[in-house]
Amino acid sequence: MTSHFLLGIDTGGTYTDAVLFHEIRGVVAKAKSLTTRHDLAIGIAGAVDAVISEAGVDASAISLVSLSTTLATNALVEGQGGRAGLVMIGFGPDDLKRAGLADALGSDPVVYLEGGHDVHGNENPLELAALDEVLPELARGVSSFAVAGYFAVRNPAHEIRVRDRIREISHLPVTCSHELSSKLGGPRRALTTLLNARLVSMIDRLVGACENFLAARGIEAPMMVVRGDGALISASEAKLRPIETILSGPAASLVGARYLTGLDNAVVSDIGGTTTDVAVMEAGRPRLDADGAVVGGYRTMVEAVAMRTYGLGGDSEVRINERGLAVAFELGPRRLLPLSLAAETHPDAILPVLQRQVRSPHLGRNDGRFAVRTGVPDHLASGLQPQEQALFDKIGMVPVALDQLLTSTPQKATLDRLVARGLVHLCGLTPSDAMHALGRQEQWNVEAAQLGLALGCRIKDGSARPIASTVEDLAKKIVDRLTRQSAEVILAACLSEDGVGDLDPAKSKAIDRALQRQPGIVRFAVALDRPLVGLGASASVYYPAIAEMLGSESAIPADADVANAIGAVVSQVRTSATVFITAPEDGIFILNGAGETLRFIDEAKGFEAARARARAVALEQARLNGAADPVVSIVEEVDAADIEGSRKLIEARFIATASGRPRIAAE
Repeated sequence: MTSHFLLGIDTGGTYTDAVLFHEIRGVVAKAKSLTTRHDLAIGIAGAVDAVISEAGVDASAISLVSLSTTLATNALVEGQGGRAGLVMIGFGPDDLKRAGLADALGSDPVVYLEGGHDVHGNENPLELAALDEVLPELARGVSSFAVAGYFAVRNPAHEIRVRDRIREISHLPVTCSHELSSKLGGPRRALTTLLNARLVSMIDRLVGACENFLAARGIEAPMMVVRGDGALISASEAKLRPIETILSGPAASLVGARYLTGLDNAVVSDIGGTTTDVAVMEAGRPRLDADGAVVGGYRTMVEAVAMRTYGLGGDSEVRINERGLAVAFELGPRRLLPLSLAAETHPDAILPVLQRQVRSPHLGRNDGRFAVRTGVPDHLASGLQPQEQALFDKIGMVPVALDQLLTSTPQKATLDRLVARGLVHLCGLTPSDAMHALGRQEQWNVEAAQLGLALGCRIKDGSARPIASTVEDLAKKIVDRLTRQSAEVILAACLSEDGVGDLDPAKSKAIDRALQRQPGIVRFAVALDRPLVGLGASASVYYPAIAEMLGSESAIPADADVANAIGAVVSQVRTSATVFITAPEDGIFILNGAGETLRFIDEAKGFEAARARARAVALEQARLNGAADPVVSIVEEVDAADIEGSRKLIEARFIATASGRPRIAAE
């Protein structure tokens, strides 16, 4: 029997992981490299070259490459992404009030066009004049477009015409809503399309960087990307539908957790630099969220694992509220570049500034904070306001101290907008710095972490007392806060799975007493009924204490630090196609979805054609996505009513799913 080497890559907000996996021997080598946002290929090369060297394997022996990423998830959680233009066909301004679409759109432009279709696919005339009038100017201020048409899932003709017109004039990427979902619900489908458009350039850069690196190393293997439901899709499809990669990293980590622990029932929590992702494993499989993934507070139409993502990680911003008599710490949801990491790469820009600030007799408002460009391509900075452009021009690829950069209070809000666009990183105090000061992490610059904490110790609470007596004292308080906040988000996810989602652990006095083990006449206790699997590079330093607080057994596998990359190579390809049959009048049956609209006068023949189309399209998509020998299953859902003793068809749905292991390169 021939066996193969498989390469798994996971690109996260802080680290890029690589695993060389053998079909029989399992993990052969693993490595980490810092994610280099200005050029993702550098981080990928660092990790992949290390595993190839460690394993002593020729690069040409690799038969499959599979990629997972948290970049899309992180961008949505942090409110980042490129500026996109939204084109709504058959919708009006009131539709922006639904599904959180107005909040997601923010200041990005929207164009309304007459047109769209009805539930049976019949069209209202499309008017393109309004688009033609604004398109040339609009194209200069956005990096991509999103197009959503009324009932486009029943007839996508208008979306296709608008897409073709935009591409002809602007030459920019365009996402159509019918390409992402077959479900009804126009505003939420428009929201999903808008988020997809914002992510196009990011995922295109990631996949392109990986493809270029593989070509440079002579690795001629098929390349796959993990979807949010844990399945694999081809790299080319991922570039067209990057929204499907939200929760890619977390989904891969669940697959990896099951492989590494063998546990059928567990709570899986994956802590990264930016987020903590929590899911419940039942009978060896994660539950899929049929309503669509929720990321960054937005309910999308992307089918994904029922995982909850929280803006809490090792690189979370430490926010200190010193106004009360007792100081309060809160972490996240924004990620900062840790001072220890910034000083590791730019010591001359960080350490002298921190030393100067520590020597100063007074604590400045912006002490311990720096700004640095993320290094994204210049065209992604299009559409900046004059004040934003002026401040952006003062920030380079070397961190600059905020006490030197900001000269007026309004500039702070301007800087925050640049951060939200993904153009600038803020550097500051994080739990990772606290861990370095306590000697529990050692990979970055310890002096910078200590100096940042020393500045923090000078903050005073409402009674004019310092919030911490020593650097170590403040570091412990930050780590304790991470432990407690992690316990709260894990409990929130589990309570939601139990149907008690209206109970907020962060606000419950009973849960607070239980987590603190406070004595009383009435004793409160809280515990998980299954092990807590901790994943992530820092899992071993955080999760034993978190599991103890939750009254659970801690399960941290040996390769917990690269579980995502392992999950990426043991996943399967899975695609689905949905075909609809509706009856607008007696004796007439309309087939829509996954192709042209057809009319039948015989229900049975319409159903037969729907089954055949769903099966054929699912198989075709699975093969296009690299499945070697896909197997198809079909689910039929028929809604009918009994009217005066006669059966009346309302809608029938035929959902075909094709799955199989990815095709590997021939020897």
